Amino acid sequence: MPSPPKRQLAGISKEIVEGIPSAGTFEGIPKIRKVAGASAGPRCKDKVVIITGTNSPLGIGRATAHQYAENGAKAIFICDFDSKYLDIHKREINSLYPAVDVHTRQFDASDEASVKAVVDEAVEKYGRLDVFFANAGISSGKMFYDYTAEEFMKMMKVNALSVFLAAKYGSRAMLKTSPSKPYPSGSIIGTASTAGIRSNAGTTDYSAAKAAVISIMQTCSYQLSGTGIRCNAICPGLIETGMTNAMFESARARGTEKKIGQLNPLKRGAVPDEVARVVLFLGSDEASYMNGQAIAVDGALSAGHPYVLGKLA
Repeated sequence: MPSPPKRQLAGISKEIVEGIPSAGTFEGIPKIRKVAGASAGPRCKDKVVIITGTNSPLGIGRATAHQYAENGAKAIFICDFDSKYLDIHKREINSLYPAVDVHTRQFDASDEASVKAVVDEAVEKYGRLDVFFANAGISSGKMFYDYTAEEFMKMMKVNALSVFLAAKYGSRAMLKTSPSKPYPSGSIIGTASTAGIRSNAGTTDYSAAKAAVISIMQTCSYQLSGTGIRCNAICPGLIETGMTNAMFESARARGTEKKIGQLNPLKRGAVPDEVARVVLFLGSDEASYMNGQAIAVDGALSAGHPYVLGKLA
């Protein structure tokens, strides 16, 4: 098969040329960098939202909490095993969106009693639950044959069981009706990864756990048929989060930052807000027919085989 012909590029994207600039800081942590402008209108007005994995200042969870707050959520529970930055995040959100009730909760997202407790609290306080974004996760860096069975199962517990528990208890709460919510409905979103779709994007244990997230969301969507509760997975690619920040900073120090993300057609990595916009959409009524999907947010990394421009890899 002949390789694709070489062609003259019409231009280079703004993000590659200018980068995605700093947005400043809030109480010593970086503000969220954004590519898109403000969303048009309150897309999640009066919704009650639970988000796990929100502690990291560079995380998708924190960026998503901001998007829901900006878009009219009534209450947001920001949860994490590590609570170091949760109170700062709460103060920042309240300073920007004072009408939103922000609750910080510290717990292990793979602990069944803790997940049930935060869901019960949301329903007790507000009479409803509309969105559960199961975003908590960990990464690894060893060859598969160097892992013990216990280490493998820890990865599955944190990255996959946590999503199952979010679906189990979140769906039960979303089935509840009230005068403000006469019909059952809701959105459960699990953080998977490009590694859950294609091989060689993560370690074996991490990839297996993220593939499980996709399967959990797809099978739950069918078992919740007719309820109006939607289950979807997002599959981020190379995003500058707490997990990957060391790689980005090392590249900046070497002057090779622009080489990051060269395997995807956008030729760059992403910032968490770019993923948060997709999570916002999935939690909104605008995504009313989006169900059982694994949505890649990866610059098209998973859309084809990696290649060198002008040559077939």
